Amino acid sequence: MGEVYDRVEKAVREALDDLSGGDRLPSERVIARTLNAGRTTVRLVLLRLAAEGLIHAVHGRGYFKT
Repeated sequence: MGEVYDRVEKAVREALDDLSGGDRLPSERVIARTLNAGRTTVRLVLLRLAAEGLIHAVHGRGYFKT
């Protein structure tokens, strides 16, 4: 997509390698601040990873590694 999107996706995928199944990811806001990216970009990355089955969302609780 774009340079920022690609950078965020790469960082989140690398972070997933350090998590176990069921572990919670940081919030969209924390990821965006840490990676100096917009929340919309972070949300799009997370939705893509969820579509790939790598993570899943729990409404009101966040994203978790599958």
